[in-house]
Amino acid sequence: MTEFWETNFNEKQEMWGWEPADSSLLAVELFKKHSFQKILIPGFGYGRNAKAFMDQGFEVTGIEISAKAIELARKHLGQGIKVHHGPVSAMPFDQEQYDGVFCYALLHLLNASERKKLIKDCFRQVSPGGYLVFVSISKLDPRYGRGTPVGKDQFETWPGLHLFFYDPDSINEEFDGYGLVSTALISEPMNDTAGQPRQSYWYIICEK
Repeated sequence: MTEFWETNFNEKQEMWGWEPADSSLLAVELFKKHSFQKILIPGFGYGRNAKAFMDQGFEVTGIEISAKAIELARKHLGQGIKVHHGPVSAMPFDQEQYDGVFCYALLHLLNASERKKLIKDCFRQVSPGGYLVFVSISKLDPRYGRGTPVGKDQFETWPGLHLFFYDPDSINEEFDGYGLVSTALISEPMNDTAGQPRQSYWYIICEK
């Protein structure tokens, strides 16, 4: 996965632009409602979603596997941003306790054991009363069933890229014991945007 992401990021750079994902704005409002301050973002990327939190005064720490993405984030967001360089499989990178975790479009890139570890590690780093928000693709997404099957509800949709597609059963199974509060199907982008295909995601909220 490291090699795949570095190669494709080098080719596409700011591939999603700088507008934050709609679901990140929902998480911003959720965290503001609870007066959270310290936020952890595994899968920081080049910072487009992190910027939405930073603009609202949150103290953001990221985890990002791509050195190129971190370099670009620092170019746009400032050299002082706190981002740990490495795979989420190496969590925890610090012993901090965070008020909230926002994890966008990362969980479905991992295999079963990696997903289990990421959920567990994120839960451990949230303070009691904190929230975790995961956004991951659903079986209603147009990409479901495309490519080579590599496991139950998992497909290699591009050489080296494996996608796992969630449904209610797999969400309940993988988040059992981690304070699952609610799930909702959402489309990204939520509003019709010319030239951007709408994709189906689960918006998953857990509370510790």
